[in-house]
Amino acid sequence: MIDFLYQLLLTFDATLRVATPLILCAMAGIFSERSGVVDISLEGKLLMGAFSAAAVTSVTGSPWIGLLAAIGASVFMSMLHGFACITHKGDQVVSGLAINILASGLTVVIGIALFHQGGQTPSLFGDQRFRKLELWFTDTFDAIPLFGTIYRELISGHSILTYAALLAVPLASLVLYRTRFGLRLRAVGEVPEAVDSAGISVSWLRYRALIVGGVLCGIAGAYLSISHGANFVREMSAGKGYIALAAVIFGNWRPVRALLACLLFGFLDAATPRLQGFEFPLIGEIPSQLMLAAPYIITVLLLAGFIGKPSPPAAIGQPYDK
Repeated sequence: MIDFLYQLLLTFDATLRVATPLILCAMAGIFSERSGVVDISLEGKLLMGAFSAAAVTSVTGSPWIGLLAAIGASVFMSMLHGFACITHKGDQVVSGLAINILASGLTVVIGIALFHQGGQTPSLFGDQRFRKLELWFTDTFDAIPLFGTIYRELISGHSILTYAALLAVPLASLVLYRTRFGLRLRAVGEVPEAVDSAGISVSWLRYRALIVGGVLCGIAGAYLSISHGANFVREMSAGKGYIALAAVIFGNWRPVRALLACLLFGFLDAATPRLQGFEFPLIGEIPSQLMLAAPYIITVLLLAGFIGKPSPPAAIGQPYDK
């Protein structure tokens, strides 16, 4: 029983690590879509951020400079999306898919040109990565049964970017529901005409929402390549941007609900290697391939509307003509 609880604790610990990029991308998607801009480009921004972070860190040796590079690259991709669908009122879904395809090809082409490793970047070691942080009093709490283990394994020992992702959820709620900017942002996603009639630029509000989303996706990309991983490999985002978008829909465009959806996806991903060979009562062993596919199956079910009916912002996907 004790061994089972310890394995469950390790699974929850891995859940936080796996869910970190999902949480950051989900918060980015909430800001973008609350402003009325469909943001399928989460995947491309995540991938470009991951490549930029690893490439710049491998050259400079500083993960902080790599993080800034990831944020810059992701915000640039966000501005491309905004230029296409806000300034020129193009189809937002097509623009987002184009950015995803662009990021998928561009990261490989630049990677081959710079590093000659088949699209990968050189491996990072030591201080070139964001290491795990041991929080205060970890050694002291070890003397406390159960709590000491939970504190060491689950609460402490994560990257600073994981703590940033968890902090992003209450901050997103605070900004959206307790600030003037958040009120205007939600209004522009529901009734942009009312915002425009108040003398506020609809386009500038939506651009600012995309900038916030670009910053969050850049942090998520940096986490993938210079914190959770030790270099960039082609397509390393592996659909996480799309899963984060599904979490936004599942969470009904609300930060806390989206967080819970991300943790669910992260738990399924983290539990897969630990459940291989495990015999469940009545049903026996679940194939590992089914467990690997579970997050994507749930994503399809969510996007198909089988689990609850989403209530998106009224003006989402609609270009605004003054």
